[in-house]
Amino acid sequence: MTTDSPSATRRLARGIGTAYLVNIVAGVFGLMYVPGQLSGHGDPAATVQHILAHGTLFRAGIAATLLCYVEFALLPLLFHRLLGRANRDAAALMVVLALLSVPLSIASLQYRLDILSWLGDAPWLHALDAGQRQAQVMLQLASYNHALLLAQVFWGLWLIPLGWLVIRSRQMPRLLGALLMLGGASYVVDVLGQLLVGGYDELPLAAYVTLPAALAEIGTCLWLLVRGARPAPHH
Repeated sequence: MTTDSPSATRRLARGIGTAYLVNIVAGVFGLMYVPGQLSGHGDPAATVQHILAHGTLFRAGIAATLLCYVEFALLPLLFHRLLGRANRDAAALMVVLALLSVPLSIASLQYRLDILSWLGDAPWLHALDAGQRQAQVMLQLASYNHALLLAQVFWGLWLIPLGWLVIRSRQMPRLLGALLMLGGASYVVDVLGQLLVGGYDELPLAAYVTLPAALAEIGTCLWLLVRGARPAPHH
């Protein structure tokens, strides 16, 4: 099997980097920035007030998150094309694990959409007082976070075979591959911490557990955009 030309490989790598950048920007906006801006810090009345006052931002966050999840489905397929020759089984596993997260992630958005219904003007809502609506909003937010926790398992697991492929293929720095594997494991550790450790979110280190994943994914994105990748060697 002949290798791809350097120029074709570079174009493919930069295309992956661009797709990864879109995914990261949409994810940061929809999953981090918008919730941070609208958080009531556990106060139901303040949470509802923030959402009502910034309805356009809340809806934009849903749209950006949906874009993030749908566009994410392209990434493992593109990485398979770039790195798949290193090991077909590992590449197939990477694709399966990544794609399993997509329906889980998209389904989680129904809880954010339901918040719009609970805060809407439908006639049946007139039977509920403000406290009941606020309680329902908080319940939807809790359900949304629980659904994301399930999806996060697969956000982490797909990075492990991806990192291994980066190391094995030698088309990109091995350090990135090691970081991707560590980052994938950190996602899973974070899920286990939230499930098994009481008061996990209050622990000083909890906010930094998934830092290796952020460094790995942003680093991989930037490397692909700036440096590209080497052609696959003969096998």
